[in-house]
Amino acid sequence: MYTYRYPHPAVTVDVVLFAGLPARRRLLLIRRAAAPFAGHWALPGGFVDIDEDLEAAARRELAEETGLTVGPLRQLGTWGTPGRDPRERVISVVYLGELPGTTTPDAGSDAAEASWFGLQALPRLAFDHADVVASALRTLGERE
Repeated sequence: MYTYRYPHPAVTVDVVLFAGLPARRRLLLIRRAAAPFAGHWALPGGFVDIDEDLEAAARRELAEETGLTVGPLRQLGTWGTPGRDPRERVISVVYLGELPGTTTPDAGSDAAEASWFGLQALPRLAFDHADVVASALRTLGERE
């Protein structure tokens, strides 16, 4: 196996998926089944396979962890602060999606549970996902 002189970061994808009209908007979250942050709520997401397109990875992770498939996704941004994931150096490409209404999620893969949350009742989120959600809301023009 070839090793590089400089370490390479891992790449993940996360999905910020909202449903409903702005006044009653809800956010899809998963409860993590495994460490790190086992038992904590987080955005659906995970590691990108070596031969996988980023958006395809986001769709795969969303489907694996929640059973949901969605229409258009748009890239929200990239998060890469060192230490954001205690396992290793991780850079996450985040996608944003919207649904007209909620669909019942079905937790799978490494998600112990999947559920919709009102924006006024969000639980404490794992990793830096609270910052990611805040950025998504700013992008939608709903919170400064």
